[in-house]
Amino acid sequence: MQLQQMLKLLVASVSVLSFGVAGCTEQRQLDAQAQQPTAPATQTAQPAPDTQTEQRQPDVPYVPTPQVVVDEMLQLANVKKGDVIYDLGSGDGRIPITAAQKYGTRGVGIDINPQRVQEANANAQKAGVTDLVEFRQQDLFKSDFGKATVVTLYLLPDINVKLRPQLFQQLKPGTRIVSHDFDMGEWKPEKVVQVEGPNRQHTLYYWVVPKQIPANLR
Repeated sequence: MQLQQMLKLLVASVSVLSFGVAGCTEQRQLDAQAQQPTAPATQTAQPAPDTQTEQRQPDVPYVPTPQVVVDEMLQLANVKKGDVIYDLGSGDGRIPITAAQKYGTRGVGIDINPQRVQEANANAQKAGVTDLVEFRQQDLFKSDFGKATVVTLYLLPDINVKLRPQLFQQLKPGTRIVSHDFDMGEWKPEKVVQVEGPNRQHTLYYWVVPKQIPANLR
């Protein structure tokens, strides 16, 4: 009788252990699936105008621009209230937000990383400028900058050069462009400014879109 009770207890313990292991395995599978990129579902509704459905890795790592450099970029571009500033690779949104706070300028930030866009929107709300700025989760190479009078960017040299034909195609003559740290290859800047930051010196490049695009830049 005592042996039968011991066997029953042993069977019950094994059943509980098996259930626990199965539960842990299932949860781990769910966690792994949650971390996997989700295949885009087929939808009949159109995506929101400020969001693109495709996802890919960002072209550049996220490195925030020091505030002293942000201020100098806006000053170099001679930003005014009537301008529309597009920040390409907008990160936490500090450039459009600063422009809105200091000059009352309307701004659009574009970033492919949804986390950065969410952070930028939260920062705009804290700054009280949501009526002046918006942030779009988009691929820069599939975006439209045509309404910009000022473009700011902090990308990489090869990305700048790759983006250059798109800027020439979309931007009106007279549009001002300021790049943090990196130039645009054969397109020589009109001004180059050095800015002393918290940890190092930063270089700013300034261009104005010409009426006629030189043949070697097309």
